[in-house]
Amino acid sequence: MATVTSQTTETSSTMDCEKNADSFEEVKYKKTQKRKREVGAMEMESEDTIARKRPQFPAISGDKLMGGTDETRKVAVPAHRYTPLKENWLKIFTPIVENLQLQVRFNLKTRNVEIKTCKETQDIGALTKAADFVKAFVLGFQVEDALALIRLDELFLETFDVTDVKPLKGDHLSRAIGRIAGKGGKTKFTIENVTKTRIVLADTKVHLLGSFQNIKMARTAICNLILGSPPSKVYGNIRAVASRAAERF
Repeated sequence: MATVTSQTTETSSTMDCEKNADSFEEVKYKKTQKRKREVGAMEMESEDTIARKRPQFPAISGDKLMGGTDETRKVAVPAHRYTPLKENWLKIFTPIVENLQLQVRFNLKTRNVEIKTCKETQDIGALTKAADFVKAFVLGFQVEDALALIRLDELFLETFDVTDVKPLKGDHLSRAIGRIAGKGGKTKFTIENVTKTRIVLADTKVHLLGSFQNIKMARTAICNLILGSPPSKVYGNIRAVASRAAERF
């Protein structure tokens, strides 16, 4: 009898434990709830304060943005670029007027391309872009290449003299310019394609068009050629640098 009663008490205790286990609920600490409420209230307050601090002004027109005064830029055109400018005037005129909403003319007396802002001008940097575009064409770049200065913000122009790298005279200077160009322009085209830049050789001047990093690579290659490095070695160096730069991005 004693064994039966003990078994019944054990089974009843186990049943009670199971019921209690089912009835157990996870206790939520008041402190954590209080903290969550405080954090939520602080976030709401911070959002409200930010919304209050940020002033909401209506959009300003281009005329007011310029301060009410029209700005002008002048780009001097050398004599040997008059004919190309005349032939490509429509290609130069169209993007400046239609895309940048600027006024442009060629002053026959001063031989300058004059660019001016007007009431329709929306962008502050439009005048600088147009001036760089015209300057690039005047330096000898193709219109299609110079147009990239209007479309993209990360492009720059750079100019340096061959004699700035090494003081050369006579035949030595001619040979240095020939090394940069290569046979039929092969070396120049290779540097352009590898570094993704555009190069113009005008007498002893070298003009570069491209992004900052690409201009740096092309300038290093041209300086090595001026100093006397063989083209094959320069090709290998710029290809290695270009592949490393491509791997980074």
